[in-house]
Amino acid sequence: MASLFVHKEPDPLNGVPEQRFTLSLSNILVVLGSIVLVVLLWQLRSLLLLLMISVVLAATFAPIVDWAEQWRIPRWVTVILVYLTLISGIIGVSLIIGPTAFEQIERLIRKLPVYLKDVLAIAETWAMQQNETRPDLVSQLFDQFFDVQGLTRWAITSTQKILLRSFSLTTGFVGGIFSLILAIFLSGYILSDSRTLLGNLARLLPQPWDERLAAQFAPMTQRMGSYIRGRVLVSAILGVAITTSLGFLGLSEYALGLGAIAGVTNLIPFLGPILGSIPALLVAISQGWWTFLWVLLLFVIIQNIETYILDPLLVGSSVGVHPLYQLLAVLGGAQVLGIIGALIVPPWIAGCTVLLENLYLQPKLRAERQLKLQSQVDPSIPVSPS
Repeated sequence: MASLFVHKEPDPLNGVPEQRFTLSLSNILVVLGSIVLVVLLWQLRSLLLLLMISVVLAATFAPIVDWAEQWRIPRWVTVILVYLTLISGIIGVSLIIGPTAFEQIERLIRKLPVYLKDVLAIAETWAMQQNETRPDLVSQLFDQFFDVQGLTRWAITSTQKILLRSFSLTTGFVGGIFSLILAIFLSGYILSDSRTLLGNLARLLPQPWDERLAAQFAPMTQRMGSYIRGRVLVSAILGVAITTSLGFLGLSEYALGLGAIAGVTNLIPFLGPILGSIPALLVAISQGWWTFLWVLLLFVIIQNIETYILDPLLVGSSVGVHPLYQLLAVLGGAQVLGIIGALIVPPWIAGCTVLLENLYLQPKLRAERQLKLQSQVDPSIPVSPS
């Protein structure tokens, strides 16, 4: 069996063995093959992203298909009914609230420079009150470092970059829509014939790893699906609550658009609620300090309700990942894949933790406990495995 050999020869000068590394041809081929595989996967990143989205969609609707199968309804029939219902619901909601929401968002974007100018004017007034002795210096500093047009261009450019990064893997907006449709068809095919597909995937591994991997498919899909279902439900509830509350607080002109923005961004863990609150706070501060404080209080209350009530109740412990790792997953996914990555990477991380827990951590803990019990019976046995 070819491997990396370490050959030791005594040094004639000091007698210390000299290490010489010998790299076999097979190891060189393995390294070259790994590099080729990485390059190939990078070239197929659009297909891999499409497959990731399809698996997440399939995991989301798997419980419905499994439940219908218990009543002897063919899986493909349930899949068709589920996706027809989903598409009809999306189209219906879009037709009902879509035109109004998009019109409000468009007006909000057009008035964004005005709102930024109001915010900077308030900040400049406050700074001059703090430094009444040299108001000219304060004015110069604000003119130099706080350019309204520059900030507006930066905000729009940053948003465009994120969106372009999200669509760069799908060749534009039309390609993104086509990829989403294709992902729905792929997820439907995965749901219809999941047992055969997963069984063939498990057979690629040698025994006993094929059986071990096959046993993890169900908990992986359950964790991924429950995470997505919980996030969508929480975001929908918060979107309706924010829209209604902003209407009562005097922002009815943009309430539906701001609620839609907050609901969509809330799908992104950690960063989403903050991003969703910024447009509403910009609009509120132009209405006066009291409106701003009430809107700020609203988002603080909404955030606490989500953190301490809705997430534990609807999402629960489905993620199974430390919050720091979740945040890193969101940031890494957004950096590489844009908005799509921030949405797709966290459920995949949640699913991969199942493999880490069941195939490595739990067997390791069982082996350590067993070894500890044996050491209590026979003190000659070392406590830590060698």
